[in-house]
Amino acid sequence: MNEIIITTIAVTGISAVFAFLLTLAERTIGNYGEVKLIINEDKEYTVEGGSSLLSTLIDEKIFIPSACGGKGTCGYCKVKVLEGGGPVLATEIPFMTDEELDDHVRLSCQCKVKEDIKIEIPEELFNVKEFEAQVEELEDMTSEIKRLRVRLPEGEEISFKPGQFIQLMAPKYDGNDEEVYRAYSIASSPLDKNHVELFIGYVPNGICTTYVHKYLKVGDKVKVNGPYGDFFFQTDSDREIILVAAGTGIAPIISILKYMKTYDIKRKATFYFGAKTPDDLFLVDFFKDLEDTLHDFKFVPTLTRTTEEHNWHGETGRVNNAIEKYLNDGENKEAYLCGNVKMIETMVSALLAKGMPEEFIYFDKFD
Repeated sequence: MNEIIITTIAVTGISAVFAFLLTLAERTIGNYGEVKLIINEDKEYTVEGGSSLLSTLIDEKIFIPSACGGKGTCGYCKVKVLEGGGPVLATEIPFMTDEELDDHVRLSCQCKVKEDIKIEIPEELFNVKEFEAQVEELEDMTSEIKRLRVRLPEGEEISFKPGQFIQLMAPKYDGNDEEVYRAYSIASSPLDKNHVELFIGYVPNGICTTYVHKYLKVGDKVKVNGPYGDFFFQTDSDREIILVAAGTGIAPIISILKYMKTYDIKRKATFYFGAKTPDDLFLVDFFKDLEDTLHDFKFVPTLTRTTEEHNWHGETGRVNNAIEKYLNDGENKEAYLCGNVKMIETMVSALLAKGMPEEFIYFDKFD
């Protein structure tokens, strides 16, 4: 019995020593104090050192796009670090080109602020705003996709180009102990500056998708910030338009089409929408209506997993099969693609094979 008591006391004592050392390390080694953050030469902030550059910027209400919530897996949160920031980490290199490395580009989620640091970011990011919006509608579109519509606070507006995205913050909830941001394309019309509409697919164990699908309710408040992105509709063109999406990639395409309808843009446009089964199609009536009301528009859904029971008489196979069937050539055309990496790569190859110039293929890809 005495041996058990002595062992217990020893283990408790060792644990207490380790806890003290960890606390001491956090207060000394990990305490970098206040440092200077200089942005674009003319904006200076005094910030607390020790956090990532991404989270430090968020604390100053400067929002950098980050689809993975700072986990170092999306490669979106790139900034130029001119001074400070330490060496480039191995976790950053897979997302960098040689030119970017030579140009001092870093992933802000991986770069720690431990000393005075000087960076460059696009000036338009200073126009990004954060809003505490209210959930106005939450609707099941399929068994795995919800439509989320939020209303911005009274008197506040968001201005964006059709095709751009915002970030939605998932707060702490049961099973999630941190606040994280995730990127979602805007589906609403750019003319509706008081609302933001998103399509969010459920991903098992996804922090934000679980929050939206399992916890969020009409009337709840949510934080969104934006807009972001260099994927948007080219308004200074008269080329024929090819639109391609799968799943939630439909969101920016809807925004583009709403914009075209509002401004009565008279350009031929075809939307190829890829899904698995008829149950995965949604907003079909919306697109059929556009075929009647939008100048020279055609909706081409194509399914990959149909059976006789589905009684499907439309296109089958992957979207690139429909492109091969209906698109004669890529001359005087431009494309807008939104979907996962594999789909984007396949579609770009198909369009290039049709002779569409690469500079006229615009895309937004996600994991």
